[in-house]
Amino acid sequence: MTVGVSEALASDPKADLRATALAARDALSPDMRAAAAETIAARQFPIGIPAGVIVSGYSPMRSELSPLPLMRKFAEAGAQLALPVVQKRGQPLVMRAFALGDELARGQWGIREPKPDAPEVFPDIMLVPLAAFDRAGHRIGYGAGYYDITIASIRAMKPVMTVGLAFAAQEIDKVPATPRDERLDLVLTEREVIDLRRT
Repeated sequence: MTVGVSEALASDPKADLRATALAARDALSPDMRAAAAETIAARQFPIGIPAGVIVSGYSPMRSELSPLPLMRKFAEAGAQLALPVVQKRGQPLVMRAFALGDELARGQWGIREPKPDAPEVFPDIMLVPLAAFDRAGHRIGYGAGYYDITIASIRAMKPVMTVGLAFAAQEIDKVPATPRDERLDLVLTEREVIDLRRT
């Protein structure tokens, strides 16, 4: 069994970095995590939010930074919100329309998601969860590749701004990125706005 675990870690150069970053995130108190989410939402967003813009968030799980205060701010500005729905592994997430207060279903891993009758939408801005990030715009997710596949799929159709939400403690020096990894445009932490857009 130990050999199998070692082989798995060796085959995934991100595994140790992911584990370290998640441990740092888990070490933050619930009060600190809640305060960070409110700080990010209170700050001016780097671009204007025209009414009708589609913003996809996510249902936070475990110690993830909650996007809900920021999503509330977007909704108040007239944005259409969306949440992801997991399909099969290797397929893009389906983004379905969502409004704060909607009754949600429980999907894969118990993650709350819109019901199947909610219309599919294609976001202009995606709020992206992550385990770790670097200043080159690369992120480490949870290993299944859902967000990379989804971002690539939407970018093939239309421009989309990808915004990683993270605690400053999740920053690492360098993510061992692959050609399949999609870069983030921005990372928002409780300390700063990190603009990663190419100029």
